[in-house]
Amino acid sequence: MIHEPRLRVRFLGAADIRRVVPMRRAIEATRQAFAALSSGRAHIPARTPVEVPPDAVALFMPGYLEGFPAGLGVKFVSVFPANRGRGLPLIHALVVLADPETGRPLGVLEGTFLTAWRTGAATGLATELLARRDARVLALIGAGAQAEAQVLAVCEVRAVEEVRIYSRTRPRAEALADHLRSIGVPVPPAIRVVDSPAEAVRGADIVVTATTSPVPVFSDADLMPGAHVNAIGAFTPETRELETATIRRAKVVVDSRVAALAEAGDVLIPIREGAVGEDHIYAELGEIVLGKKPGRTDPEEITVFKSVGNAAQDVAVGGLALVEAERLGLGVEVEL
Repeated sequence: MIHEPRLRVRFLGAADIRRVVPMRRAIEATRQAFAALSSGRAHIPARTPVEVPPDAVALFMPGYLEGFPAGLGVKFVSVFPANRGRGLPLIHALVVLADPETGRPLGVLEGTFLTAWRTGAATGLATELLARRDARVLALIGAGAQAEAQVLAVCEVRAVEEVRIYSRTRPRAEALADHLRSIGVPVPPAIRVVDSPAEAVRGADIVVTATTSPVPVFSDADLMPGAHVNAIGAFTPETRELETATIRRAKVVVDSRVAALAEAGDVLIPIREGAVGEDHIYAELGEIVLGKKPGRTDPEEITVFKSVGNAAQDVAVGGLALVEAERLGLGVEVEL
């Protein structure tokens, strides 16, 4: 009888991931992921969506990063809007990582927190590369699962003095504001909930849109010269958070050209309207990381980072978490 080697897999929860990969380290891992993506060292097939009637979707996102520990993996993520009425999270996710040399499964990570954390890290990286150095006021539209990580990441890379939060659900915005105040440095104490998107955006140096809205969430007229926008909510060709006017006058940077031109309604809708062409995409974020293109070149220009999410981020941040957790003996190791 042939006895195969026993397979041991480490399971990490959200608290484990947060402990071993603080936001600054997540931003650095994300920097490496985007550099790999734009240099051909990341192999990221298009994600596979499975529609679940009437309005839900499950997404399968595989990826392989050359030279990364635990650099082979796949994420399962589901988005079920009806969960709001069930008292359940809108998004559930798991990430499975493997040894890229042997294919041996190494870990299973709670993916809902990981998704929010790596998405926040991408916003932090984009803000570092594109926002004005003297940016001090952050406007956040949306107070859902992505919100905390977005604020933490921006505050890691800029000396934010004021955070304004707008949400259609004011109690959720108030709860988020209270939570953010309890965190302390680098989050400033000046956090206020506002009554409209216009009140949030007017005079803001950095704007983050983290919503599930299918239509624009603020007026382009309220966006001041020199502002930087991180649009991270919409991820289908038919949904967007930004007006065509904003895209048309902005320097637009994306996580992946291929993904943006397949999924990013914020870009695709203006293209279909004839307002811009595909060449309006200025760069991938990884191209700026690699120095192939400069980031902000004018203090008055509007910059937009449009992200639809990429498995490279999950593999890079998740792989770092797995390596650190193994080193520290965190998580639960299970023999399968």
